[in-house]
Amino acid sequence: MLKIYDVSMAIHPGMAVYKNKAEKRPAMEVSRDESKGILETRLYLDAHTGTHVDAPLHVIPGGPGVESLSPAAFFGPCRVLDLTGVPEKIERRDLMPHGLSAGDFILFQTRNSWSTDFDFNFVYISAEAAQYLAEAGVRGVGLDALGVERDQPGYPTHRTLLARNIMVIEGLRLKEVPPGSYFLLAAPLLLPGVEAAPARVLLAGRQDFYSFLSNMNESREMRSE
Repeated sequence: MLKIYDVSMAIHPGMAVYKNKAEKRPAMEVSRDESKGILETRLYLDAHTGTHVDAPLHVIPGGPGVESLSPAAFFGPCRVLDLTGVPEKIERRDLMPHGLSAGDFILFQTRNSWSTDFDFNFVYISAEAAQYLAEAGVRGVGLDALGVERDQPGYPTHRTLLARNIMVIEGLRLKEVPPGSYFLLAAPLLLPGVEAAPARVLLAGRQDFYSFLSNMNESREMRSE
């Protein structure tokens, strides 16, 4: 059985939202038609609710929106790095020992994943670290906080990453995920002209995933003989 980690936040009215702002809290309006036996729910969501993906439009005026992001960028190998020892912000020195390579999709597991409420002192990615990630040529980054930076004037982390088309996932839940290599599947909602979108993000052990595919192919071949 292929083990899959769902590293997404559950969306509900009592969930953690950025800086506990009331306007960012999701709401659900339920309607029932008892005569027809039908239940319908209307959702009111901020585009940055829970686990979500940022597009360049978020910080670059006139930049591309979510519809411009290639689905292929969110489908493929990734690495989960253990940075639970980082007290405040991820810096260049925290990344250098991990041997980042061009094309890597890096997910940062920090103490954030153990917080269920919004932490105003969450661990974030410094501008210096963002520049290092860009220099390394990574294709994407993910952080277990509702923002990849906090209170940095001019949003340099966002701008450095998004200006280089580096995919950004925020709001991951990585508490149960051992550090290592995985196969990533992330699916942001297709919202044309919008700067961000909620996403469901799944991880499977990379070798387990490839073995699973191999076994499926072998089964199909046996059935076709």
